[in-house]
Amino acid sequence: MTSSRTPTDASGPDRREFLAGSSAIAASALLPKGVYAADVHRLQHGSFDISVVSDGFIMLPVGIVLPDATAEERPDIMRRLGGTPERAPFHTNIPVIRTGGDVIVVDDGSGNHFQESAGKLRANLLAAGIDPGEVTKVVLTHAHPDHAGGTLGADGKLTFPNAQYFVSEAEWEFWTDPNFEKTMPQALHGFAKGAQRDLFAVQDRLTLVKPGDEIVSGMQVIDTRGHTPGHISLQLAGGDGAGHEGMVITGDAVTSNVVFFEHPDWHFGFDTDAELALKNRKALIDRAASERLALLGYHWAYPGIGRAERNGSAYRFVAAS
Repeated sequence: MTSSRTPTDASGPDRREFLAGSSAIAASALLPKGVYAADVHRLQHGSFDISVVSDGFIMLPVGIVLPDATAEERPDIMRRLGGTPERAPFHTNIPVIRTGGDVIVVDDGSGNHFQESAGKLRANLLAAGIDPGEVTKVVLTHAHPDHAGGTLGADGKLTFPNAQYFVSEAEWEFWTDPNFEKTMPQALHGFAKGAQRDLFAVQDRLTLVKPGDEIVSGMQVIDTRGHTPGHISLQLAGGDGAGHEGMVITGDAVTSNVVFFEHPDWHFGFDTDAELALKNRKALIDRAASERLALLGYHWAYPGIGRAERNGSAYRFVAAS
């Protein structure tokens, strides 16, 4: 391996239900089979050839998605997210980026370590003609199970056997704490065990990065802490031919392109440091609106690509055409 909290309340029933896996119940009844295993969306941004591949979707309970919304506001927003008043589906959009001689995957999905509606990345890569053995780099925005749970396949082998892995130094230090059972809330213990499984599996090929570092030329690590203590996003240099100079791959810095654009002062139930996450989320959306940055969101409506526009004291998300 080379080197170049203020937790929110973890005891609520929605969080316990989600961690137990029961929030995926009735997903198949809600959505047509395979609806998020969409055809691969391809685009060019500067020197980066990007394919957005689906890992499926996860179901999140309303108390996690909308902890600050009133009882009257919640049903309509959950409906707009494609769900029921109780839970809604969140897509998992994984960029596969070709540049120079590299094939770079940003987050590797859930594998078989999370909800059954997710973990479709490998199958969808193969269906798109992308060989996992060709992947040279995997960047983990953070070590939650829906972003790093696909590091190992069901056979216990690496999904991307020839890749070098990258994660932020702060993320590594947080999740690999050997005393996590004493230092973390009980609700994070399962996440910590999963993070250690995934991070230790690639320890011998892992590079720890800090904000400002480059993964490759033109792909810079940016600080978006709060969702987790070491969460990072990536900024790509260059343009897309539509007036956007620069793209940010957000990870979970902005978990919904509906909720947090329209309500930038609302919290998200899975943010480890709720106030820091809110501050960095608002700053990122505002910067994207000011600088006309293209955005690619992990849990946004597939393929998760668009931009931010100011709308009074809030914002609107404009999906790429």
